[in-house]
Order: sequence, then structure tokens, then C-alpha cells
Amino acid sequence: MHSQQPRYRRVLIKLSGEALMGEGDYGIDPVILTRVAEEVRELIQAGVQVAIVIGGGNIFRGAGLAERGMDRVTADHMGMLATVINALAIQDALERASLFARVMSAIKINAVCEDYIRRRAIRHLEKGRVVVLAAGTGNPFFTTDSAASLRAIEIGAELMIKATKVDGVYSADPNRDPSAVRYDQLGYDEVLERKLAVMDATAVVLCRDNLMPLRVVDMTQPGTFVRAALGDNVGTLVTAG
Repeated sequence: MHSQQPRYRRVLIKLSGEALMGEGDYGIDPVILTRVAEEVRELIQAGVQVAIVIGGGNIFRGAGLAERGMDRVTADHMGMLATVINALAIQDALERASLFARVMSAIKINAVCEDYIRRRAIRHLEKGRVVVLAAGTGNPFFTTDSAASLRAIEIGAELMIKATKVDGVYSADPNRDPSAVRYDQLGYDEVLERKLAVMDATAVVLCRDNLMPLRVVDMTQPGTFVRAALGDNVGTLVTAG
């Protein structure tokens, strides 16, 4: 239990599907699932309400399939189903960590999870349940980054945390350019103007226009989510100001 009071009462965490692969080439690494569940449990114990939006890139990406000739709408629907698979895996890991979790899908798939209904999602959060939001926005042509921005705004999150494998936003890819500089803080307009690879433009504009702060953090560092919720200067903070 943390003695320090969290700065943010309700947060939304955006996890990429690729983050769940660990060191593998595809699929889900149980070690990563356990680590995510432990991090979320720390947040819940600190008194923070937690929603999670998950991608599906560890199984396949709709955009990638479309580039190879598949109908884009069909490919995106397949990608949405991949996120449901990931969401169920996260739900299981959270429950094994003694947390209450609900998967809510933007497409109807009632046999395995609930439909996403905004007011019900907020009620789950208020009761201390972790809400795992699957199937993106339910619409083709929209990324799970855009879904995360949209859901964060809808549920009244006070911070969006984008969990990546690097410790913030850099001027260039730090793995390819050793001279890349990490930013402590950025404005959304700067992200758009400099074409920084934070999120796609639709997601960035949604956050900017609705004054949703975003913190980009390294999920491989233990305690990062809690530090972000406490308001510590971890990773890169992107604001509308």
C-alpha cells in the first residue's frame, strides 16, 4: 500500500498487443501477463481506478493484412477479434492476482464478455473492478490508439498511460539513432508538427481537443504505472497546454 496519495484517481492504460509477446515472435507471454497484473494490482491498492485498452498486433494487424490484398474492413474486424483474445488473457491474469476484472467489447460477443456500455464501464470502475476494453472502437479504419483516446475521454480518465518498451518519446528511434533525444514534456501540437511516433494523428487530436494528458512510459520497468499515477516525472508527459 502506498502512503503517497495518487495524483490521478482514474487512469486508462494503453497496452500494445506486441507488448504481450515478451521475447517471442508472436502470441502471449505468460510472464508479461503476470507482470502487467502485478503492476495493475499496485495501482488498485494505491486507490486508483484502472481501465485498459489492448491492441492485437501480437496475433495479427488488420492494416498489415490489408496491405497484402485482404479487404480492409474484413482485416480490421479480424484485428478486433485478436484484441478480444488478448483482453481475455489479461482478465485471467488479473483474476489470478486476486483482482476483479471485466472485459467489455465494442463489438457484440456476449458469450465471452460484456458489451461496452459507457455508464456500466464507469460503474465497474467505481466498484474497484479493472475494466479491459476490447475490439477497439468497433469500427474499421480506427487504431487501438484512437480507441484508447476515445475511451479515456468517455470514462472520464484523468490520465492516459501508453505502455511501451522505451522510456518515453524520443526525437528519433533510439534503437537506430544513438543521438536521439528523449523529451520530458511535449505539447500535442509539437507531436503533430514533428511527426513524432507517439500515436496516430487521430488519437493525438482527440487527446489534444479534450485536454487529456498522456504519459508514455516503459512498461518493462517495475513500478512505472504507479509512479505515473502518483504524478512522478517518469517517461514523457504529453499535454494539450
